[in-house]
Amino acid sequence: MDAHSHIPFLPGEQAPEAPHLRRVLGLVDVVGILVGTVIGSGIFIVPAQIAGRVESPVLMMAVWVVGGVLSFFGALALAELAAAFPQAGGMYVFLREAYGRLVAFLFGWALFLVIDAGSIATLAVAFSSKYLPFFVTLTPLGQKAVALALIAVLVAVNYAGARSGALVQNTLMLIKFGAILGVVVFVFALAPGSTANFTHPPAPPISMDLVSRFGLALVASLWAYKGWEAATFSAGEVRSPERVLPLGMLGGTAVVVVLYLLANLAYLYVFPVGAVATSTRIAADAMSAAVGPIGAGIVAGVILCSIAGAANGNLLTCPRVFYAMASDGLFFRRFAEVHPRFGTPHVSIVATGAWSAVLALSGTFEQLATYVVFGQWLFFGLTVAGVMVLRRRRADLPRPYRTWGYPVTPILFVAAALFICGNTLVGQFRSSVAGLGLILLGVPAFLYWTRHEST
Repeated sequence: MDAHSHIPFLPGEQAPEAPHLRRVLGLVDVVGILVGTVIGSGIFIVPAQIAGRVESPVLMMAVWVVGGVLSFFGALALAELAAAFPQAGGMYVFLREAYGRLVAFLFGWALFLVIDAGSIATLAVAFSSKYLPFFVTLTPLGQKAVALALIAVLVAVNYAGARSGALVQNTLMLIKFGAILGVVVFVFALAPGSTANFTHPPAPPISMDLVSRFGLALVASLWAYKGWEAATFSAGEVRSPERVLPLGMLGGTAVVVVLYLLANLAYLYVFPVGAVATSTRIAADAMSAAVGPIGAGIVAGVILCSIAGAANGNLLTCPRVFYAMASDGLFFRRFAEVHPRFGTPHVSIVATGAWSAVLALSGTFEQLATYVVFGQWLFFGLTVAGVMVLRRRRADLPRPYRTWGYPVTPILFVAAALFICGNTLVGQFRSSVAGLGLILLGVPAFLYWTRHEST
C-alpha cells in the first residue's frame, strides 16, 4: 500500500477544486434561450383559438398586445431577481429567498414532474407526429422512435456543455426568427390581401360575456408567450449576470412580442378574422396564399425548427433547477454532480430527458399539462410578488437592476396571474384540483429529503 494512500492530498498541496458550473453564456445566449424557448408551436396554433374567442380583429390584436405587455412586466420583475441572485436555479432560488424552502421545492417538484418535462415530451411528440409527416411518412411506432431520438440528441448536445447547447439554441433561434420574419415579408409583398381585415368586423359592445371570452383568449396568448422565465434557470452560467441577464431578458421578450404582432397582422392581412378562427394551420395557409403550395412546406420546416429549439431550450435550462435543489439537499444527491470535463449538471440533464421520454411514450403528458396550468401560474404570481416581498424583507440587498415601473408593473402581473388561476379554477375545476394534488404530493417528498438531510 502507498504510504500516502490514507492522505487525501500531500502536505503543502491544495485539494483539487470540485467541478462546478462555468460562466460561459453571454448576452446573445440569454436572448437565444428566451426567444428560442418561447417560440415553439404557439404562434402557429394559438391565433385561431384567439380569433375564435373574440371574433374581432381589433380584439384579437389587443389580446396579443396585453399578453405581450404582461409577459414583459413579468420579465421586468424576474430581471431584478436574477441580477440580485445570479445563481443556477432561477425561479427556484427566488422563491426560496422570498418564501422559504418548501414553496421553492414544490415549484421544482412540479417543474420536474410535469411542467418542463411535459413540455419537452409534448414538443417531441408534436415534432414527430404533426409536422415531420409533412416530409416523411411514419408509422405510429416510427413517430415514437423519432420523438425519443429527438430527446436523446438534445440530451447529448446539452450533456456536452452549456456552450454546445447554447450554440444549437442560437442557431435554431436565428433560423426561426429569420423564417418567421420572412413569412411576414412574403405575405405582405406577394399575397392578395386587404388592410380592411384589420378593423372589420368591429368589436362588439362590452359585456360580461365579452370580458370572459377576452380572458380565455388572453390565457391562450400567455401560453404562447410562456418561456421568458427559462433564462433565469441558467443564471449560474451567465457572464456578468448583473448586466447581461436584465438586458437579455428584456430585449428577448421585446423581440418575441414584436414578432408575434407582425405574424398576426400578416395572418389578418390575408384572411378575415372568421377565416383565421377556422384555419387549422393559419401560417401555412397564409404562406400558401403568397407563394403557392410550396408555402405549406416552408412553414412546416419553420415549425420543426421552432419545436426543436423550444425543446432544446428546456433541456438547456430546467436541469439547472434540479441541480440547485440537489445542492440544497432537497433532491436526489447525484443531481448536484457536475461533469469534470464538460462542466454540466450531467445527471440532472440525463434524468430530465429520461423522464420526458417516459411521458412521451405514456401519452399522459397532455392531460398532466392541463392539471398544472393552475399551479404554474400560481408560481409565476408568487415569484413576481417576491420582488415586493424582498424589497421589504431585504431592503439592503444589492440590486444591480431595479424593476421599471415598480410597484405598478409587478402588481399588474400578479393580478393577471390571479385572474388566470381563478379563471382556470372555475372553468377547469377538476383539472385544477388534480393539479394542486400533484403539486402537494411534493410535501411528503420535501419532508423525506429534509429528514434525510438532517441525519
